[in-house]
Amino acid sequence: MKKKLTAILAILLALGLVATSCQCATNGGTAGPPEVGKLAPDLQLNTLDGQSIALSELKGTPVLLNFWATWCGPCRHEMPFLQQIYDERPEETLVLLTINIQESSSQVAQFMQSEGFSFTVLLDSNGNVAQRYNIHGIPTTFFIDKDGVIQEIKIGAFQSKADIETILNRLD
Repeated sequence: MKKKLTAILAILLALGLVATSCQCATNGGTAGPPEVGKLAPDLQLNTLDGQSIALSELKGTPVLLNFWATWCGPCRHEMPFLQQIYDERPEETLVLLTINIQESSSQVAQFMQSEGFSFTVLLDSNGNVAQRYNIHGIPTTFFIDKDGVIQEIKIGAFQSKADIETILNRLD
């Protein structure tokens, strides 16, 4: 019985080590999930019109990075506030990127057009970036400073434009 228990514990320990190393490997080489005070994991995704955008190319400008889906009610609730921020802040002072998780480009484009939203949408078609960012619930928003460091993470919907601005003002 002790030999079986020892063997099981050894297997569990080995699996734990493998799982930990996989998590690090999928997180851009950083240890653990993204967190405040750490560099944001790099990402490269295409926009709805096929343009490739890499987070690493945006250093020098703060970035608001929002994960969402068209079927998510709280995501839909906060989108008008994101649009207002997008309309009011020049791209030289803030890059607003939203990342749609695992939906087709046609579905996302139709949603954006029907709702009148014009901010940038990146397509995470296979969910790899959401996984790297440890997204377990949407919407989730990362506030990244001009040096690429995560300054705040908000899980859940914003209730007003002022809620977003309060955090953005701390990045300035």
